[in-house]
Amino acid sequence: MRINLAPFLFLPKYRIIIQGCLLAFLFFLNVNPIFGRDSIQVKKIKILPVPAFGYSPETKTYLGAVTLFTINMYRDSITRTSNAKFEFNYSWNKQIILESDWNYFFRQEKWFTKGKIHYSKYPDLYYGIGANTAESNKLFFDSRRFVFEASLLKNVGYKLFTGINVKYTDYSKVEAENNSIVYPELKAASTFGIGYSLLKDTRNNLLTPTSGFYSYLNSTYHFAESDYLKFTFDLRYYKTWKDKFTLVNRFINDINTGNPPFFDYALLGGDKFVRGYYLGRYRDNNLSSFQSEFRFPAFWKIYLATFGGVSNIYSATNKFSFGKSKANYGFGLRFLVDKTENTFLRLDYAIGQDGNDGFYISFGESF
Repeated sequence: MRINLAPFLFLPKYRIIIQGCLLAFLFFLNVNPIFGRDSIQVKKIKILPVPAFGYSPETKTYLGAVTLFTINMYRDSITRTSNAKFEFNYSWNKQIILESDWNYFFRQEKWFTKGKIHYSKYPDLYYGIGANTAESNKLFFDSRRFVFEASLLKNVGYKLFTGINVKYTDYSKVEAENNSIVYPELKAASTFGIGYSLLKDTRNNLLTPTSGFYSYLNSTYHFAESDYLKFTFDLRYYKTWKDKFTLVNRFINDINTGNPPFFDYALLGGDKFVRGYYLGRYRDNNLSSFQSEFRFPAFWKIYLATFGGVSNIYSATNKFSFGKSKANYGFGLRFLVDKTENTFLRLDYAIGQDGNDGFYISFGESF
C-alpha cells in the first residue's frame, strides 16, 4: 500500500521533499492523540485516514485520501493483525486512481486471503524493453486500467500456507504518440491468470515486521493474446537487536516465459520493489533484486531508516550481466502513529542511477 509521490523528473526536488515531510508531520501531530490514549478494550477495527498529495510530470498535482484499516476480529494469541486499505487520488488533469487491497487472517490463521482491486485513468511513461533503454526513449501514453487479484490460502501447519490465486488485468484505450511505429507492443490488452501459491510467513506484524521470515513462491499461467507463465519468488528475513535496531534483507525474482503484454513484464522501480526508480523505468522478462534496510529509533516516536540494493533486469536475449546492474540507496523517516499495532507512517527518499530518484509516503514498510 503506497502513496507514491513519483520519481521527480523535472521537479524542484528538495522543495517537494520538505513540503511532504511537513504535511506528514502535521498529520501525525493531529492523529497521534487519538492513538496515544490507553484503552482497556482493544478495538476490533481501527481506522486511520491520511491525505494524499503529490506531483509528477504525468499527473501534475494530485490530491486525495488513503484510509488504512487494522483488523483484530479474533481475541486469540495466534491470529495476527489483518489490514486493508482504500485509496483515492484525483489530479488537476482530471485523472483518477482508485485502489483497495487487503491481507486478512481468519480465526487462528487457519486460512489467509489477500488481494487488490485497482482502477486508474492517467498518463504514464514508457521507455521500451530492456536494461539499457535511454531517457530519450521516453514516451507518454494514456490508458484505462482495471486489475483484480486475489489469493485464498490454507494453513497446512507451522505457518505454511498453500492455495490458489487468480488475476485479471485489462488495459484499454491505450493511446500513445506514434506507438504503432516506435513501440508496437504498446497497445490495449487483457489477461486472465490462475496459479498456485506457497507461503511461509512467520513475521510478527504485516505492516511493520521486526522479526520473522517470509517466503512466497507463486506460479501463474496467464491466458492472453500470447499465453505466458509467470514465476515469482520473494524471500525476506527480519532481525531485531535490543528491541530497537532492525535489519531487513529481501531477495526477489520475477520470471516470465513467453511474451507477456507490455504491462506485465518484470518491472524495476516503485515503492515496493526498487525505490529510486520510476515504476517500469526498466522492464524485461526477468527481474532479480536484492534490497537491504536498517531501521532504528531517533527520539520520541520518530524512527530513521537507511536502505539500498542492487537489481538486474534481463531476458533470454538480453542476458544477465553485473555490468547492467542498477543500484539504489536512500534514507527515510518513520512516525509511530499506533503503538498498539506498531503502525508507522513512512517517508522515504531514494536515489537510483542515471538521475533517477523518488519520494514516497506510505503506511507500513516497503517490505
